[in-house]
Amino acid sequence: MEVLNKINERFPCRKKELQTIANLLGHSAEILPSAIHIYGHTGTGKTALLKHFLNESIRHNNKINLNVAFVNCVESYTSRILFENILEFLRNEDTDQTVKIENLKDFIEQLRHLQIEPDALYIIALDNAERLRDMDANVLPSFLRLQQLCGLNLCVVLISQLSLEKFYCKTSIDSPVILYFPQYTKSETLEILSADFKNTQKLLSSHLRRNKADNLSHKMTIVEPLTKEFFNNYLNLFLGVFYKACRDLSELKITARKCFIFYMEPILDGTVNMSDVSKLWRCIAGQLRTALTQVYIRSGQPEVNPTELNNKGIEKIAQSLELPYYGKYLLIAAFLASYNSSKEDKRLFVKNHGKRRKRMQTVNANAKVTEKMSTYIGPKSFTVDRLLAIFYAILEEKVGLTCNLLSQISTLVNLKLLSFVSGENVMDGTSRLQCTVGLDFIVCISQVVGFNVRQYLCDFN
Repeated sequence: MEVLNKINERFPCRKKELQTIANLLGHSAEILPSAIHIYGHTGTGKTALLKHFLNESIRHNNKINLNVAFVNCVESYTSRILFENILEFLRNEDTDQTVKIENLKDFIEQLRHLQIEPDALYIIALDNAERLRDMDANVLPSFLRLQQLCGLNLCVVLISQLSLEKFYCKTSIDSPVILYFPQYTKSETLEILSADFKNTQKLLSSHLRRNKADNLSHKMTIVEPLTKEFFNNYLNLFLGVFYKACRDLSELKITARKCFIFYMEPILDGTVNMSDVSKLWRCIAGQLRTALTQVYIRSGQPEVNPTELNNKGIEKIAQSLELPYYGKYLLIAAFLASYNSSKEDKRLFVKNHGKRRKRMQTVNANAKVTEKMSTYIGPKSFTVDRLLAIFYAILEEKVGLTCNLLSQISTLVNLKLLSFVSGENVMDGTSRLQCTVGLDFIVCISQVVGFNVRQYLCDFN
């Protein structure tokens, strides 16, 4: 119980999932489930929570003879390397002797000859388990029933972003226990980021000392008494811009720390009062939008002024991004789909769309207020069909719809230039995506291919 309380402090919004893992793996007297499948989007704490739980279980409970193999399937990219890495973790004797495994049969035989101790538990955790689909056809089914094959009290934990149905493996007989990690809600994200208050405060203090800020002693008297309530007000503004575009907790935490320095600048300079939230919002709004364009493609420097990044850094990143020719147009089409209303597609992308009568109501609606502009509010989701329709509308040449073209959409997702909002299969057409890059970045990309992106944005037409 003490272990669970400690882990709950570190993962405050995963109490239900933690309790399920503890019920399945935390009792030495019981037989472990043969397999567990943990899945959910990236940044939902799947790997971190399981690894922390297993480490704390080994550290605080001497009665449990627990042997854990935690292997990343990206690094163990062949079945032979995977088998050998697992055995390196699990073997308690002859650790200096190298393990050589030729096939699945040898792997199972080696497991059977492990030094059996009373009440020994064996857990094999495979991160990025969807990579098992690229290995021999017998690997995944064998892992699901490995306990039965080797005769050990052993559990295989598959950690993946995909549900088991997408593993293309029939598991009606040996179905694993399924545990889903949902994405954090906005209130949960706020709670987790709020717990990072002390670290953010320390980073701000070290930033001022490192840069030898003017009136350092006076500024430190402002930083040290900062309250968590003030920090939460900042996080509400921050998530208002970032939550729609990014749900990855680690990315949000890094960006929130960096942007807090710029949020505090007008307060430290004495130009804005700490209690004047509206003025603080006006000071930080432009910088937050600029920082939004580098959520997944940050520069190597830990502290970059957003205005400098807007002028130079984004252009350098965009020019260094070696995307295929059609990949650039797909990214532009994705941006247009994210920041234009679908009702405007016909007017923007069809040449002979007919006359449009101007009514006073329409004129007033089109009188753009900065806070209401689509490029200011943030990206919206779109379907793959709409993305391809815009792609073909803006591309002058005719291109057939091939698997290679669709795979470039997946490449943009892997590069974090696009992100899935729902569904994770580009091929079936049911998934919805959104673009994660900003206007300045896409303008640089469009200049490379000689395309005027502003001409096709509702905010500028």
